[in-house]
Amino acid sequence: MHYEEKLSHSRSLIETAARDFSPAVCASSLGLEDMVLMDLIARWAPSISIFTLDTGRLPQETYDLIERAEQHFRRRIRVYTPDAAAVEAYVRLNGINGFYQSVTQRMDCCHVRKVEPLRRALSGSRAWLTGLRREQAASRSGLAATEFDAVHGIQKFNPLIDWSLEDVRHHIDARGIPYNALHDRGYPSIGCAPCTRAVAPGEDIRAGRWWWEQGQHQECGIHLRPARAAEPMVRAS
Repeated sequence: MHYEEKLSHSRSLIETAARDFSPAVCASSLGLEDMVLMDLIARWAPSISIFTLDTGRLPQETYDLIERAEQHFRRRIRVYTPDAAAVEAYVRLNGINGFYQSVTQRMDCCHVRKVEPLRRALSGSRAWLTGLRREQAASRSGLAATEFDAVHGIQKFNPLIDWSLEDVRHHIDARGIPYNALHDRGYPSIGCAPCTRAVAPGEDIRAGRWWWEQGQHQECGIHLRPARAAEPMVRAS
């Protein structure tokens, strides 16, 4: 499938989400894919609101991009933050950097800073859109373009699921879309500052995320449990 065909398919998915599953929201981590998705939404489905999760430990470059993106797209990005009491409780129990000690402690941190705020961000919506691509990680290779998210009880759309990294970069360059400055410094995937590093040429694009852990299926928990792709979509009444 060529870029133009993928673009057309993405448009169809986005317009379906906006038309049949309103209110729909877009979850943006402000990575390259999410910047492309924001551009497509701005062009074809501006009724879809966009939000991001501020974990409290993002790189400064990510905060800078939020402002640049709002100026570029001329719209606000809703920012959700973790519950302060929950963060304090985690730090009290595990220490300020306790996520380095074990996978369990890291997942607990992700739950407090990402998973719980996501739940609030999706509350009241009938669908959410993400910038996930099958090519990004082994844990995402089986994702469908649209699937029922049983965890949150809403439809989930992945409009860029078949896009290659080359497609993403081509679109950003062609459209003049702002992106995180860290991408030009060897950071293909960007999360919290203490959990993200640059990768060497030839390394997997997710190698810079939670690099101290063993295994190849590291996720934060937001997309960890697979949705039931075979379940049919139920349109909003």
